Amino acid sequence: MKKPFTKTWIAASALTLGMTVLTPLYVGAAPVETTNNTVIQLEQTITGTIQYFDEESIMLKGTDGKNYFIGLYKFSDKQIKQWPLAEGQEITVEGSIVDDYLDFLTFDVYKKTLPEGVTAEELVQLEKFFHDLKKAAKEDNYEEMEKSWEQIDRIVRPYELANWEPESFEEFINEAEFTEKNVVIKEQDRKQLETLYEEYIKLTKEDKTEEASETLDTFYTILAPYFDELYPPLTFEEYMTDIEIEVPEEELANLKAIYEEALKADTAKNEELSTKLWEQFYQTLNAHIKPVPFEEYIADMEFDIREDDYVKLQQYYEEAIALSRSGEDEKADEKWTAFYNILEPYYEANRAILISASKLTLNGKDLLPEPTK
Repeated sequence: MKKPFTKTWIAASALTLGMTVLTPLYVGAAPVETTNNTVIQLEQTITGTIQYFDEESIMLKGTDGKNYFIGLYKFSDKQIKQWPLAEGQEITVEGSIVDDYLDFLTFDVYKKTLPEGVTAEELVQLEKFFHDLKKAAKEDNYEEMEKSWEQIDRIVRPYELANWEPESFEEFINEAEFTEKNVVIKEQDRKQLETLYEEYIKLTKEDKTEEASETLDTFYTILAPYFDELYPPLTFEEYMTDIEIEVPEEELANLKAIYEEALKADTAKNEELSTKLWEQFYQTLNAHIKPVPFEEYIADMEFDIREDDYVKLQQYYEEAIALSRSGEDEKADEKWTAFYNILEPYYEANRAILISASKLTLNGKDLLPEPTK
């Protein structure tokens, strides 16, 4: 079931989150070419193999052996969905190097997400606040970011509300598939839910955010028992099958008893007892988790490691695991720090170059961004 405006302005979300949603592991910026300290946006043509992709980006292994993070923000979601991208495919990308993930999100990209009705005068104001927001984000100035976002929201929010077409109550409630799973909502509860949903829509359209949120909380409180019926907790046997951890036979009965008591505490809403029992359960379970062998862990690295570093890494890795298993967490942390200090230069040398794509070529066909309205 969806709440309205969950897909909020892409730029604001990304900036507020520090672009963590965009950043794959060990990807960073390559320096752009400069002349007299002035950034030059050079168009690059890169050919390579798709390692990973989604509606916003492509991770590319170039034919030159370098890694590239391709931002697709100039293209619409519809364009990317309709294109037959697949991992392992060769693709050619044209675009400019950027030096920060925030630079993928230009004002032209943001304009495509705006609701209908925003005036030309308001666009001028929004562009200023947009650049203020990006500047503050790059400086990690959260107070200024909030101020800029409030100014943007003040302009955009009325148009979002005016353009919002909420689902009917039946559509909204049926998204949870209660009917398909034979979960029957009592008539009295259904009537109350429908009243609350209509009140929620009314409050949202009036931009009474806090009251709307409280109303929706009440709505989901009534639905909670039905969700419990829709998604019953796993039995101990089902849980153990899913996690595939080998526990000695003599410990299973005690572990099962803890599991079932924890579920009872959850049902009784006894949070203190529930927390205590689940901690006990996972401590017992974690003692039987077999760590990934060093050779298997290091095999996932997409770069070659010098022999002397390899020996040190194995030593720190195995010592850290042994210390963790014996409960010496602080000493284990020291070993992990030493471990990643060795790896950091390798990550740095293999960071991806950031490219803001302006053209994609696949199987001889070109894809260009839709014109900005």
